[in-house]
Amino acid sequence: MTTLPFVVLNEAMNDSIAPGAREFQTTRWSVVLAAQHAGDGVKAHEALSNLCRDYWYPLYAFVRRHGHAPHDAQDLTQAFFTSLLEAGATAADPRRGRFRSYLLGALKHFLTNEFHRANALKRGGGVPVLEWDALGAETRYELEPRDHCDAEALYDRRWAMDVLERAMKRLRGEFAAKKNEAAFDVLKGTLSGVEQAREELAQQLGMSEGALKVAVYRLRQRYREVVRAEIGETVDSPADVDDEMRHLISVLRAI
Repeated sequence: MTTLPFVVLNEAMNDSIAPGAREFQTTRWSVVLAAQHAGDGVKAHEALSNLCRDYWYPLYAFVRRHGHAPHDAQDLTQAFFTSLLEAGATAADPRRGRFRSYLLGALKHFLTNEFHRANALKRGGGVPVLEWDALGAETRYELEPRDHCDAEALYDRRWAMDVLERAMKRLRGEFAAKKNEAAFDVLKGTLSGVEQAREELAQQLGMSEGALKVAVYRLRQRYREVVRAEIGETVDSPADVDDEMRHLISVLRAI
C-alpha cells in the first residue's frame, strides 16, 4: 500500500490546480440529494447504493477498530447498510456536502443507538444489501498496522487509500483501452517518486528522453484529474472538492 502514488498529489496542491479541474459536473452524491428532493426514491436508492459500495471496507475497518469481532463487525456493517438504504437519503443534509463525513456520522449514530437492532440481524438471516467479500475484508483488516490509530483515523486512512486505488484502476483502464497498458506499468512509478532513472524508462519505451518528459507530465496531470474526479463524485459543490483534496493529502502524510 505504501507504494500508491502520493507525491504527485502533494505537488498539485502546493502548485496550481490542474487544468480543467475547476469544471464541476453532476456527481453521484448530488444525484442522491437531487432525487431526494424530487421524491424519486428509486433513483435515490440506486445512487446511494453505488456510493456505498466504495465505502464498505473503510466502514468495516472502523467497526473492527471499535473492538467488535469479525463476524459481529460483518453483521453490523451489513445491518448499517440495510438501515441506510431502507431509509434512502432522507436523513442527508445537503449542507454537509461530503459523503465521507455524512456516512461516518450516520455509522456512529447507528452503532450508538441501534446496536441491539443490528445484532438481531443474524448471519444468514435476511439478504445482504451489498455484495462484499467478508473473508477478504478480514484479510485486509489483518494487514492494517497495529499502531494506536483510533477508529476514525483508520476510517480516513482506508478512505484515502481506496480513493487512490480506484484512481489507479481507472487510469490503467484508460491505458488498456488504448492497448497501451504496458506503458502504464513502466510509467506508474513516476507518480509516486519510486521510479527508475529516466534514461532507462525512455529506453524501455523506445522514446527519447524529451518525449518521455512529456509523457510523464501528461500522466501526472491526468492522474491528478482522475483523483479529483473520484473525490468529486462524493461532494456537492466545487469548493468541497478542494477541501477534500486537502484532507486526502493530510491523511496520506500521516500514514
